[in-house]
Amino acid sequence: MRQELMSLPKTLAEDVARNLVMVARLIDEDPEQAYAYSRIALRLASRVAAVREAAGFAAYATQKYAEALAEFRAARRMTGSVELWPVMADCERGLGRPERALAMAGEPEVQKLDKAGQVEMRLVAAGARRDMDQLDAAIVTLQSPELASNSVQPWTARLRYAYADALLAAGREDEAREWFAKALESDKDGTTDASDRLAELDGVEFVDAFAEDAEDAEDAEDEADDAEESVRGKDEPAAGAAEVVPDEAGDTGADVDAVEDADGGDGERRGGAER
Repeated sequence: MRQELMSLPKTLAEDVARNLVMVARLIDEDPEQAYAYSRIALRLASRVAAVREAAGFAAYATQKYAEALAEFRAARRMTGSVELWPVMADCERGLGRPERALAMAGEPEVQKLDKAGQVEMRLVAAGARRDMDQLDAAIVTLQSPELASNSVQPWTARLRYAYADALLAAGREDEAREWFAKALESDKDGTTDASDRLAELDGVEFVDAFAEDAEDAEDAEDEADDAEESVRGKDEPAAGAAEVVPDEAGDTGADVDAVEDADGGDGERRGGAER
C-alpha cells in the first residue's frame, strides 16, 4: 500500500493514508463510519488499488454488495491478483445470485489462490449450496483435508463451525455437537460463537448478570423517586389553597375575609389560567 501511495503528492498521500487507517480501525466496530472514511479516500485517490480494495471491504461490511463487487473488480483489474476472488463470489451470494458464486468456485482462478484463499472459497461455495437449499451438497463441499486435519490454522475454527452448522441444519445434531466442540477447541481468538451454540444444544441458558444489575438499579431509582414524590405531596399545600398567615392578634378569619374581598374573585380566574 505504501508503494502505491508514494505515486501521489505527499500531502494527498497523507490524507488518503489517514482515511485508510480509520477504515481499518473502524470496520469491525463501526462499519458505517468506516464506509464514510472509505468514500473520502475514494474521492481523493480512486486510481489507487489499495483504496478501491478498502472501499470494497467497507461496502461489503455494510452489506452494499453491488458496490463492494464493483470496487473489488476495479482493484483486481489494477493489480491482476486473484486474492479477492472468494469475497467477490460472496458478494454474488449477497446479491441473491448463489449460482454465480458456485460458477466462480469452479473457475481456474481458484487454483491460483493460496491455501487460506482456497478454504475461503470452499466456505463461500458451501454457503451458496445452502442458499439453494442443497444441504447435503453443502456438507460434502466442506469435507476436505483441511477439515480433517488436526493442525490448527487461521481458518480452522471457521471451517469446523460452518461444517457443524450445516450438519445441524440437516438434522444431524450429535455430529453437529461434536464439530461445534472441535470449532471451539480451535477458536483461540473467539471468532465464532461455538460456545453459545454448544450451550444451546445442551439446553443451557445464560443470564446476563450485568443487565440484571442495571435493571435492579433502575427499579430502585424509580421507587426512590416515587417515595420522594409522595413525601413532597404530603408536605405541600393543595393547589389553589390560600396560605393563612396569622397576625399578632391571631384573628385569622378576618384577614382571610379581607383578602377575598380585595381579590374580588380574581384568585379563581388565575387558578383557571394556570391549568
